[in-house]
Amino acid sequence: MKTLFDPVQVGNLHLRNRIVMAPLTRNRAPGAIPTPLMAQYYAQRAAAGLIISEATAITQQGQGYADVPGVYGTEQLDAWKQVTQAVHAQGGRIFCQLWHVGRVSHVELQPEHQLPVAPSALVAKTKTYLIRDGVGAFVPTSEPRALDAEEVPGIVRDFRHAARNALLAGFDGVEVHGANGYLVDQFLKTGANQRRDDYGGSIENRARFLLEVMREVCEEVGRERVGLRLSPVTTANDIADDDPQPLFDYVVKQLAPLGIAYLHLIEGATGGPREVEGRPFDYEAMRRAWRDAGAKGAWMVNNGYDQALAEQALAEGADLVAFGRPFIANPDLVQRLRSGAPWNAVEKATLYGGGAKGYTDYPELAN
Repeated sequence: MKTLFDPVQVGNLHLRNRIVMAPLTRNRAPGAIPTPLMAQYYAQRAAAGLIISEATAITQQGQGYADVPGVYGTEQLDAWKQVTQAVHAQGGRIFCQLWHVGRVSHVELQPEHQLPVAPSALVAKTKTYLIRDGVGAFVPTSEPRALDAEEVPGIVRDFRHAARNALLAGFDGVEVHGANGYLVDQFLKTGANQRRDDYGGSIENRARFLLEVMREVCEEVGRERVGLRLSPVTTANDIADDDPQPLFDYVVKQLAPLGIAYLHLIEGATGGPREVEGRPFDYEAMRRAWRDAGAKGAWMVNNGYDQALAEQALAEGADLVAFGRPFIANPDLVQRLRSGAPWNAVEKATLYGGGAKGYTDYPELAN
């Protein structure tokens, strides 16, 4: 019977356990450049079988929040090398999550204060995070403009280039962020995509952008180094689809031949209930569709897992379990899971922005 502490092969990596640190935006990269404090933060958590970095912008256009890191400039890559080296020094493995926020942005964060881009010119009824005069605050997103079809291949290439950069910076692989109402998810779902060209309308057309991105990224860095995050029914960032089951069953069937290392599923509402009222979804049917289409990659589950629920998920067919906020407050979460020790509570006031407080100073168990 599988346990959280079993080693497992994922892509070309041998992971020392099935525990994954999920991506966690912390807004501590001024100028989009990782810091030495970030290296300390990730190294503290390197006992996880796999760390997935905080969402990392593939271009300035892909930026949606103040002080989140990028992976598109030389200074950024040099700084990320400090992070990946620190994780590897502790025996850990780390993937870079590749991110384009699409409409979930603000003109103050965009090149030359241009409008954010999206599949359709629909405002996301959500907020983003800005720092003005040294003070961070959440503000409504800006109105986006719809991408011209001729622009889409350029963004696909941006994902490919960012994947190459991530490996140059020492990451073991990349995860494409296709969840939580950001650009890839916006193309997938009817609530954000009202296009009438080859990227809108039918399921096949709405999935086109995601599949083009995944093919390019796999070709660039090797499929065994690529994962994908999806969130079929999350309410995050004002996203919804009229009929998500056939959409995501189709997506995984098309992904299967690519042979990616893993698929990372957010079950329910991101950071919220695992069952979203009015949005029923059969994740087991989706997993069967993935396997029946020939996929060999790991199936990673995420959202509100404790140890008992995680062990149950493994018994029911999951291969990896991702933990999010528990890793914020518990750098030694793997040890706590192994020993049954209680978990530290998260300091909500220090989640976004700031320095070491609420970031690298959470207490660990005595050795």
